Amino acid sequence: MTTTKDLTVGEPGQVLRRFCLPMFGSIIFQQLYNLADSFVAGKLIGEEALASVGNSYEITLIFIAFAFGCNIGCSVTVSQLFGAKKLSEMKTAVYTSLFSTAAVCAVLMAAGLLTGETLLRLIQTPENILPDSLLYLNIYIFSLPFVFFYNVSTGIFSAMGDSKTPFIFLAASSIANVGMDILFVASFGMGVAGVAWATLICQGVSCLLAVVVVLKRLSGIKTDGKVKLFSKKLLGRIASVAVPSTLQQSFISVGNILIQGVINGFGSGTIAGYAAAVKLNNLVITSLTTLGNGVSNFTAQNIGAGKNERISAGLRAALKLVWALSVPIAVLYFFAGEPLIRVFMDEPTDTAVQTGITFLRIVSPFYVIASVKLAADGVLRGAGLMGRFMTATFTDLILRVVLAFTLSPVFGSTGIWAAWPIGWCIATALSVTFYLRKFGDRSRLPGKKKE
Repeated sequence: MTTTKDLTVGEPGQVLRRFCLPMFGSIIFQQLYNLADSFVAGKLIGEEALASVGNSYEITLIFIAFAFGCNIGCSVTVSQLFGAKKLSEMKTAVYTSLFSTAAVCAVLMAAGLLTGETLLRLIQTPENILPDSLLYLNIYIFSLPFVFFYNVSTGIFSAMGDSKTPFIFLAASSIANVGMDILFVASFGMGVAGVAWATLICQGVSCLLAVVVVLKRLSGIKTDGKVKLFSKKLLGRIASVAVPSTLQQSFISVGNILIQGVINGFGSGTIAGYAAAVKLNNLVITSLTTLGNGVSNFTAQNIGAGKNERISAGLRAALKLVWALSVPIAVLYFFAGEPLIRVFMDEPTDTAVQTGITFLRIVSPFYVIASVKLAADGVLRGAGLMGRFMTATFTDLILRVVLAFTLSPVFGSTGIWAAWPIGWCIATALSVTFYLRKFGDRSRLPGKKKE
């Protein structure tokens, strides 16, 4: 029985909700990887271990940016071909994505292993957490093949309308990761290395399962003639989406590294508090981004099928989903920041706790605004409007970096956190404007039905 789903038929809102809800579940479990690492490091090892994992995490985001680009480039292209019922080309696009991903991953692994310590020193990593930061980073780099191929596999599943299979794989591996984190650290005494190895093993198992199922799924799709294993033309089409997506995520990662460098100047207590708070923040933002990816798949399939009139209805449904997520979490983070921050630390310093609370209280009220941007970005990306998508995203990033450097000397670390909502507000205005210019007028604002 096939589990692929055509997103071009059925009531748009209902189709998108059913497609996106398993994706939301998947990202919750995906975040369990990072949350488990931080929890175990902070509770079972100590505040410096939490700071080490959080510090290295900012650099791992560079690699994740490339994996994300491969995912989106493959997913949007395969979605459009699947929607247009060009199944032979769709298979070729999948195989082309897998081969090109392997090449990109090999280059990044070599670069990461050669430059890891240099990158950590560039962000002014304190000497007391440098060894553990480097250890965690190097082990993570060895897991990159699993990270890349799992991301591409989930992109393929999503492109064919299947958001449930990756959810099952990820749920199982995330739960296993929590158990292995505790086993390696508490029972085997492996410290930060145990946290990293547990993540590598669990990611490896989920990746292998995902790739096997993808290849089996493709073999069950009937096509005429022999399917090509590689196409330069399709590689160019994939790259036209993947490269801007990678640049966008890479620039965000570089921006976060620059911001991390400013944060590191305030000491390990501030680093630990930020590491805990930003994990909670990333849980929300990554979830909203994933829902935006679902909007991209929906948009791409419908554009491939020539059904552009369904896109506005899809965005309205997406906004209801992201608001249902962002509003309650914003309230939770604002009023319950302290106990949430303390979950990650055993006997934390006052500086660490206060840093985390302040970050959440400044940033969380603006999740509703950020969610609008990410939903609109999903449409722009699915439609292949990468220039407009990147303009809005880079505006957000540049503002956050510049403001972090200019406000921190005056307001301390609080000035860094204030940069987030300012960047989100301006970038959201740009994304919504770009969407309206392409897909509607002011009488068809998201959330309003056309009269």
